[in-house]
Amino acid sequence: MTLSIVIPIYNEDENIQILYEKLKEALDPLKKEYEIVFVDDGSTDRTLPILEEIQAKDKRVVVLSLRRNFGQTAAFAAGFDFARGDVIVTMDGDLQNDPADIPKLLELIKDNDLVSGWRKKRKDPFFTRRLPSIIANWLISNVTGVKLHDYGCSLKAYRRDVIKNLKLYGEMHRFIPAVASWYGVRVAEVEVFHYPRLRGRSKYGISRTIKVVLDLITVKFLQSFSTKPIQFFGPVGMLSGFLGFLILLYLSIDKLFKGHDIGGRPLLLLGALLIIVGIQLIGMGLLGEMLVRVYHESQRKPVYVIKRVLGPEIK
Repeated sequence: MTLSIVIPIYNEDENIQILYEKLKEALDPLKKEYEIVFVDDGSTDRTLPILEEIQAKDKRVVVLSLRRNFGQTAAFAAGFDFARGDVIVTMDGDLQNDPADIPKLLELIKDNDLVSGWRKKRKDPFFTRRLPSIIANWLISNVTGVKLHDYGCSLKAYRRDVIKNLKLYGEMHRFIPAVASWYGVRVAEVEVFHYPRLRGRSKYGISRTIKVVLDLITVKFLQSFSTKPIQFFGPVGMLSGFLGFLILLYLSIDKLFKGHDIGGRPLLLLGALLIIVGIQLIGMGLLGEMLVRVYHESQRKPVYVIKRVLGPEIK
């Protein structure tokens, strides 16, 4: 299997047949062996019956039906688990992505590990969709260090060895380029077409921005400190404890040499609190170190990723 197209679907019965036909128009001329993996994420309309009809006629179509609506990230994860292609392309099922852009991604993936689409001329409402996206893309790019114009574009291409090593949770599918950067992948970006939604209802809302910010904090922590939590909690704990020590030292000198009463001063409580918080943070870091070691040793998960091995066969 050369190519897998993974498409999460939720209540898109008006778009599926058209999407399938457009995919065939784009993929058949490539003369590549391919499969289309539709992941029905607990649809409540006629999405699943239509997918079943398409699959009955075309054995290159795979339909995964989830028991309920688990969300887009979970649907992508299911599709990745079942995909057999050497290259895996993802896209939305609402016809806003253009299957005709897939050859662009395949051309760039020859020299890269991950290719992300950029909806430069995005056809969505400005204040509810585009403005939050601009802010989120700027924030994600600067926090993670992986500069992309459009993290939210689902039209992406991945090499199999990149995507199969990732575990996705929450809203993490949009952060795949940032998470994959830990493996040292080569990331490229290409302009793709974007169309306004003509049928069905959008599943995105402004509330998703809050989830994106929270997941960004998680990604940044995992990216920088997943194997060394003490280096995150330790400095903060030491700073807190040191400030608390200075405050208590100042109060002690004030009491011993000037005779001032310090028992009722809020500064005394602040100093004690800072020392306690510092001890707790350092303790959390040490516990995190123990958990990291137990996890990696029990899972036999290495803290490195080998791209290839040159030399005699290793047995």
